[in-house]
Amino acid sequence: MPMPQEYQLASQQYESFLLDALESMDLVTRNRTYTCVQATLLAFRKRLTAEQVLAFADTLPAVLRAIFTSGWSQEDYKPEFGTMEDWAADAMALRRLHNFSDEETPARVAEVLRRHVDLPRFEQVLRQIGADALRFWGFDSSVDAETKKALLADVPSQTGAL
Repeated sequence: MPMPQEYQLASQQYESFLLDALESMDLVTRNRTYTCVQATLLAFRKRLTAEQVLAFADTLPAVLRAIFTSGWSQEDYKPEFGTMEDWAADAMALRRLHNFSDEETPARVAEVLRRHVDLPRFEQVLRQIGADALRFWGFDSSVDAETKKALLADVPSQTGAL
């Protein structure tokens, strides 16, 4: 069996992601970008059970999956998902003296990551984890998001009657 393309193209995919993240976060070095990405991934990881860590990791491109799982321990689990402020604080706490993360970093990393994953699969796994996971990665976490979309699609346009 040939090597899966996911592994053959891992470096190229990671470089593409890293450049996208660097530009989106207005950073000037790959090292700063890596730290912000790693900090965001670890801030999310600590809020997941072992089963959730594995399910989420499986949605990531190969190198990001390695970063996400590297050094992981079940003892890292934090049962409270917290708020956006908590997520940012956790991201900023990683290697504090060498970290350029700010309050916006998790949201910016989320925006970039969504462009580099199989989005329907990514969202499906996040839905299985729960509403907080959806919020962390920038999705509408309301239980009725699909219902709202369906209702809006069925509402006739008021401008069409004019």
